[in-house]
Amino acid sequence: MTKPLAFAHPRYWPVWFALGVLWLLSWLPLPLMTLLGSGIGMLLYALHGSRRRVVHTNIERCFTELTRAEQRRIARRHFRAVGRTLFDSTIAWWAPAWRLRRLVRLRGHEHLERARREKRNIILLAPHFLGLDVGGMRVCMDVPVVSVFRHPDDKLVSWIMQRGRTRMGATLVEHNKPFTTLVRAVKSGQPLYYLPDQDAGRRNSVFAPFFGIPAATFAVLGRLADMTDAVVIPMISVQRPWGLGFEVNFFPPLENFPSGDALADTTRMNLEIEKAARRWPDQYFWVHKRFKTRPEGEPRFYK
Repeated sequence: MTKPLAFAHPRYWPVWFALGVLWLLSWLPLPLMTLLGSGIGMLLYALHGSRRRVVHTNIERCFTELTRAEQRRIARRHFRAVGRTLFDSTIAWWAPAWRLRRLVRLRGHEHLERARREKRNIILLAPHFLGLDVGGMRVCMDVPVVSVFRHPDDKLVSWIMQRGRTRMGATLVEHNKPFTTLVRAVKSGQPLYYLPDQDAGRRNSVFAPFFGIPAATFAVLGRLADMTDAVVIPMISVQRPWGLGFEVNFFPPLENFPSGDALADTTRMNLEIEKAARRWPDQYFWVHKRFKTRPEGEPRFYK
């Protein structure tokens, strides 16, 4: 890891200033942070036309049973929630343990505790919901996890993020490390905080349905669970409304998983994520081009 003195150069001063402002803002009362973040989100909704179209397309294609007005309400709520994540990250990076315990409510935690008591290897299926960073930090306070990390382009931001995400004991594995690195970590008894649901192209992916739409999805979870003899526990982290904090929801381990069929296992995983996205429709990461990669012969999803 880069030494702190390397960031004393004047070219990093604007980034230090921005980070300092965020650190100060991280101490605001959460309802006020929620209000500010929601305002930023609506500004993004108004000004960022290309990303607004991505969100509209995703929601319109996934929630076909809703009226156009209902779909647009979800989109606006989603942008307000996205604006809040700017401040959520500061809580994940800098908030002391006592504040994290106060802000984060755990539901279904007994599923994780039971697996630990039984000394099972554990994979936490943690898809991209907007409470992801804070939820992961809170879980690390009870049981440090291992997670895959991709470095941001800015070295100072990368250093701050690594310090923030490891301060409660988490282990970060760079995304380009061999697959066996994760296998060894899970076999050692360290739960894997697994984020599976972004479109990473055709390599190592299969087209599994998500809201009935073929979506390029890593076909890794079943193989990893099989190689490590791990239970897979879905974990959904969401923002609570009105600045009331966050909620981490653990669900029962997936039964009869893995099946040995990569497509069936990936379809099962996507179904679990879809169920959560239907329950918290504004909290899923709709700003991502989840359906960018298409099967051969299919037209582009996003115009």
